[in-house]
Amino acid sequence: MSAPVPHASSSVAPASRSDSAPRHELDLALQGGGAHGAFTWGVLDRLLEDDRIGFAGISGTSAGAMNAVVLAAGWAASGRAGAREALRTFWSEVAATARRATPFDRGLFGAFLGNPLAAWSGLGQYYDLVGRMLSPYQFNPLNYNPLRDIVARVVDFDAVRRSEVPRLFVAATQVSTGRLRIFRNPELSLDALMASACLPTLFHAVEIDGEAYWDGGYTGNPSLFPLIGETPADDLLLVQINPSRRDTVPTDAASILDRIDEITFHGSLIKELRTVAMLQRLVRMEARACRDPSIARIASLRVHRLDGGEHLARFGRLSKADTDWSFLLELHGSGRAQADRWLREHFDDLGRRSTVDLEAEFLLPAGEA
Repeated sequence: MSAPVPHASSSVAPASRSDSAPRHELDLALQGGGAHGAFTWGVLDRLLEDDRIGFAGISGTSAGAMNAVVLAAGWAASGRAGAREALRTFWSEVAATARRATPFDRGLFGAFLGNPLAAWSGLGQYYDLVGRMLSPYQFNPLNYNPLRDIVARVVDFDAVRRSEVPRLFVAATQVSTGRLRIFRNPELSLDALMASACLPTLFHAVEIDGEAYWDGGYTGNPSLFPLIGETPADDLLLVQINPSRRDTVPTDAASILDRIDEITFHGSLIKELRTVAMLQRLVRMEARACRDPSIARIASLRVHRLDGGEHLARFGRLSKADTDWSFLLELHGSGRAQADRWLREHFDDLGRRSTVDLEAEFLLPAGEA
């Protein structure tokens, strides 16, 4: 049984205060990944504690988008402390809502956070089977969405739309064209945020201004280029919660489909990182490219990564739908610990150099096909 969910403010220590401006402005890029988004909550909680760091922009998809928007709403209300409290309230509400739900609704709730195969136990197999035979317009005609009410309670979207710091970039996929759509602060709404996390096999497409949208993970998980082009920060920290690599080949049907999902939702990020690496190489090889301000901006970008994917992979695919409060707190603690380690090891690199070698990771040596 889940442990009682404490009131959000009961265990949030006050954020440190400083009269001086942050020493470094960061852009954050937050991946989606179901309940594993609680790991990102822990990362954000630790970063918010450090007033040497400010946030220029945050790009997020699905659970990453929810973390980003909840943080921004709390920040608008009462700064760093408000952002930390809002994040804890959101994840507390996720756990409490799932605990109160019926077994049937709990399965759908878990599937929404993870994916159809990662839903709760036997119900996961049921949703997988139903999803292959019926569309959500048939088996979920009322479009039941357990997170919608939670987000509506926690987020003041009017305050988010009025705020300028941090700048938000929430990704969704336009159904008609398959193109990436980015929702920025003035455009953000409950529908826009739910569109970013809309799995089309479980929920109706979210319609906004006559256009239908699905999960942003298909086209940007998360999208990096809005951060590069529209914020003043030259340091970008990617918080990655999907594994880049698995050393074993899946052999059962569920694991194969789950790995396909991981590759699908990670592919857009790999393409963007490869493009950034290619452009940075171009600038070094061809000085004239620096005359283009957008290319020069990419050349100056310093990329950092806090990779929880390998750590989270050990929990298995079903954990993406595990909303038990004790498990969410475990992920939160892990995220905090890894963020604390990253700050100790790499804070002095901010403003100086990248800590991820994009060329080595994403490009072949110069001259090779």
